[in-house]
Amino acid sequence: MAVQGSVAVIIPCHDEESAVGGVIAAARSALPDCLIVVADNASSDRTAAVAEQMGAVVLREPRRGKGHAVRRLFAAVEADVYVLVDGDGTYDVGAAPGMVDLLESESLDMVVGVRVYALAEGHQARRGHEWGNRFLTWIFRTLFRLELTDTLSGYRVMARRFVKTFPSASVGFEVETDINVHAAVLGSPLQEVASSYVARREGSASKLNTYRDGWRILRRNFRLFRDGRPALAFLVMASPWLLLSIGLMTYVLEYYFRTGTVANFPSLIAGVGAFLVFLNLWISGVVLERISRNRDEAVRLAYLRFPGRVCHSPLGEAGSGVIGTGT
Repeated sequence: MAVQGSVAVIIPCHDEESAVGGVIAAARSALPDCLIVVADNASSDRTAAVAEQMGAVVLREPRRGKGHAVRRLFAAVEADVYVLVDGDGTYDVGAAPGMVDLLESESLDMVVGVRVYALAEGHQARRGHEWGNRFLTWIFRTLFRLELTDTLSGYRVMARRFVKTFPSASVGFEVETDINVHAAVLGSPLQEVASSYVARREGSASKLNTYRDGWRILRRNFRLFRDGRPALAFLVMASPWLLLSIGLMTYVLEYYFRTGTVANFPSLIAGVGAFLVFLNLWISGVVLERISRNRDEAVRLAYLRFPGRVCHSPLGEAGSGVIGTGT
């Protein structure tokens, strides 16, 4: 059963009993008329009970993983604007009204809260997370050519048409990468705003493992690059085989054209084999590129079925309205 509201604050949570109440209170203070929905992601503490006591709608998602929780929220909540924020109390929910206003005034699909570390005294940033975020952001920008400075931020304001056409298959913390790729595929208009990022409250522990989850996000980046830009991805994979083929065949062909005989049959066979591997990979990339474009066009058409923000003409009925398409 869907829950509805004009602006919905959606909060994926796993074992955030000590922090989720503060996040809900901050959201209600910043956006008094908003709908607040918490996805209890297989918590073993009183996260759901605290959220209900604070007046939030609680959805149960028994499959553990942030990706599952976010998909559940996107599917079950009906709103014009979605404010996605973690339930750990590290993001500045007070910045949400400005982000919502920016989304609506500029007809954007997404506004990303860029984390500006403002840790309380006695706390230190997890340097591995900070460096890992910079590295993964550089990888993503290189692969997908989307100008974001904080690709792993969990604080985002998104339009309905963007959320309802989001075809994610991610399970864990790599869901932010999937959201970014969705924006890249659609060519979505988006902006970033600075938002303070503070230390976790006492009793709240990070569920992110620097190396394990970092590897999963990196692997997801490459898989999405393969699926999203297969012609280039397969060309990159095929290039070493072409170079190997050239290296093996150069001497054989040079000797053949000079003497009319084949000097080294093993090199000839290996060179031809390497070239065939290159050719198969390259052709596979070309075919998959067409399939990928068909899929992207289907997503784009689904996106365009959702109405954009209507800007009424100042000329009144005699004038024409301009519909914001989000492009």
